[in-house]
Amino acid sequence: MTKYQIDAVPLAHEKMDTWRYNFTGVQYYHEPTDFLVFGAVDDIWVNSKKELHVVDYKTTSTKEVITLTGGYKEAYKRQMEVYQWLLRKNDFVVSDLGYFVYCNGLKDKKAFDGKLEFDVQVISYQGNDSWVEKEIKKARKLLNGTQVPAPTKNCEYCNFASNWAQSK
Repeated sequence: MTKYQIDAVPLAHEKMDTWRYNFTGVQYYHEPTDFLVFGAVDDIWVNSKKELHVVDYKTTSTKEVITLTGGYKEAYKRQMEVYQWLLRKNDFVVSDLGYFVYCNGLKDKKAFDGKLEFDVQVISYQGNDSWVEKEIKKARKLLNGTQVPAPTKNCEYCNFASNWAQSK
């Protein structure tokens, strides 16, 4: 935190182990849809104002500049915003500012020697969870409906199903 000048420390909370576990995570029962929404956080930091910051750890091995732009990285941002929403629904004061901690495996070492080395980069992200509630309600409406949504060109599952159906 000192190196990156971040006013925060890891949160010490009795539920951290539960919140990190994939099949429990941070939970909220959304009564209007009868959904139990949950997500497993990697870490949570708390600043001097007692606001929580969601932290997501990512590993990669690339010579490219690491950014938060591009296809699958949009999903990373949505994931963080869901975590922020969940914590807020559990009555925590949550900062919109979250952090992605990228550990980038170094490829330029002469030998592996049983040791992986990483460059660490912390990327801040200003989240906005205002979309989450609406999407949860849309999901419930879809599940209760009788219409199957139209496939989209970029959906790998839609393409698989379409190709499978055509092969019959």
